[in-house]
Amino acid sequence: MRLCRFEDGEQDFPGFYFDDRVVPLPTEAISQDSNLLNFLPGGSMFEQAKKWAIRSDLPSRPIDEVRLLVPNPSPKKLFLLAGNYAKHIEEGGEIAAERAETFPYVFMKPPSTTLTNPGAPVRIPTTSPDHIDWELELGVVIGRGGKHITEAEALNHVAGYTIFNDISDRKFRPNPNRTERSRDAFFDWLHGKWHDSSCPCGPCIVSAHTLTDPQNLKMQLKVNGDIRQDASTAQQIFPVAAVIEFISSFVTLEPGDMISTGTAAGVGNTTKTYLKPGDRIEATIESIGTLISPVEAE
Repeated sequence: MRLCRFEDGEQDFPGFYFDDRVVPLPTEAISQDSNLLNFLPGGSMFEQAKKWAIRSDLPSRPIDEVRLLVPNPSPKKLFLLAGNYAKHIEEGGEIAAERAETFPYVFMKPPSTTLTNPGAPVRIPTTSPDHIDWELELGVVIGRGGKHITEAEALNHVAGYTIFNDISDRKFRPNPNRTERSRDAFFDWLHGKWHDSSCPCGPCIVSAHTLTDPQNLKMQLKVNGDIRQDASTAQQIFPVAAVIEFISSFVTLEPGDMISTGTAAGVGNTTKTYLKPGDRIEATIESIGTLISPVEAE
């Protein structure tokens, strides 16, 4: 069961997502607003949504006649992982440590200005336009919150999964005439993650009750039709459940919080190939769908 949000006129609606169409939820769902958490595991309308999902009499809309929206647009927290695939670490010139020897690197993005609708443009920032890169990532949507969640119980706290593209500025360097400090390189990297439109998300959320194993999903990213990333979530150093355990060990997770679980090898920085206006990104994860993002100048 895949759920999306779409715009019709000036109103947002929840719907079932198919690759070529959307099926609006029945009118009795509209009173619930378009918050998809209501219709996913842990939500008040989840059991009803499962019944609607198997109905064949609901009208549909062609996908090109609707405007898809970020499926979960207002998370209280948006976490992302750095260096969660060994080959991605190694393509950057470092040696990946084993899980037992290290811990996940987690950072955050401001959701209100980075989350970007499916089909909406990634905008190349005028302040630093020459080294903007892609990162296809599996996204996790928390359904049931908590703290000190164990790895064994972690997937029971997941409402569903989506796709993120962690757009990154590889060479952001504020104040080029600055006096160097010991932590400048880290903050250059971190600040390069926060540009407006730097987190496309969608096109839907697949319910955790239908996608029960997030660790065996094929992932592929294309730029202008050329395959750039081709991997599997099986290659993650820290699987989804371990990431939830780690973050919840010191931060309370709340319903709707989202976690982007890191990217695989094949980013543009490896070959010094960066995004430019006119490019088209297609980010696909098996069982979820394809997140399409055109690229424009800011």
